[in-house]
Amino acid sequence: MAKGKYEYWLTEEGLTLLEGWARDGLTDEQIAHNAGITAATLYEWKKKYPEISEALKKGKEVVDFEVENALLQTALSGNVAAQIFWLKNRKPDKWRDKPETQDDKENGNLKKLIEGLRYGNDIQR
Repeated sequence: MAKGKYEYWLTEEGLTLLEGWARDGLTDEQIAHNAGITAATLYEWKKKYPEISEALKKGKEVVDFEVENALLQTALSGNVAAQIFWLKNRKPDKWRDKPETQDDKENGNLKKLIEGLRYGNDIQR
């Protein structure tokens, strides 16, 4: 990587471009390619430079809201697949394919207890 390459992406123009690519629905890998860097470099920049992370987050939020609204409108217009998808994701405790039963909860507690005993963890009830 050329030293200082990140500097352009911290300018108003660079941040606007990153945000726009995110708003267009590009993945981080595609954005990195467009920026002439590797995905690993983009991930490092996101950690190191909050401005870059925020620009990408802001751009993705816009398109996420648009997709959510489109899905909701499709579900409300009677599309059964969209309705199922919406309910399974918005209310998974009630609408997932296999609702959790009391037996499942008890088995989960028993499994935690056994794992705790196996690894010598202190178990509190």
